[in-house]
Amino acid sequence: MQRPIKLVIYAGIVLVLFYFVKESFFNEENYTKPLLKEREDKDLSFRSRENSPLEDAERRAFKRLAYYEPKPDYRVKADVEVLDKQDTLQMPMTNGSTEAYLRYALASFELEGQPLQLTLYKKVAEAEETLFVPFTDKTNGFETYGGGRYLDVPFKEDAETVVLDFNRAYSPFCAYNAEYVCLVPPKENYLQVSIPAGEKAYEK
Repeated sequence: MQRPIKLVIYAGIVLVLFYFVKESFFNEENYTKPLLKEREDKDLSFRSRENSPLEDAERRAFKRLAYYEPKPDYRVKADVEVLDKQDTLQMPMTNGSTEAYLRYALASFELEGQPLQLTLYKKVAEAEETLFVPFTDKTNGFETYGGGRYLDVPFKEDAETVVLDFNRAYSPFCAYNAEYVCLVPPKENYLQVSIPAGEKAYEK
């Protein structure tokens, strides 16, 4: 009678492993599908006459932007410390002007085993529950736009954590057209690591 009992146990283990793998697969798929759809929609907007930052001739020849493959490990949960003193920072623009943002909070997280931190900014006089995170990393000027990339981070008051999804990191419009004016990421948001996720450098 021992053999049938062992078979039942083995079958149970296999079944548990199957459901675990299945659940992991569908969770990843549920994350990846909307992300790929967002990228397709952005390509469509770049081809449109109304929304594209590209000049007409370039827009008509445009096919798609380049991205890293989606990596769930680069969607990280960070601890948030809302700053008691929210100083106004005149963030520099590429044309020499500035734009006012609040230094709203600090986000602390780990990537590749390294502790990292980013400052989260809030545009002055805006009530949106979205924080702005301009950042630079070691891919800039090589695999990604040299001037850095941006993240838009959903945030609710009194939240203790925030999700930083680097798979959704995007380049500013001046990466595609020098006539646009863009914010320059501040030095405090330079990450001393490579972030191989999100949008890559645009090649004409």
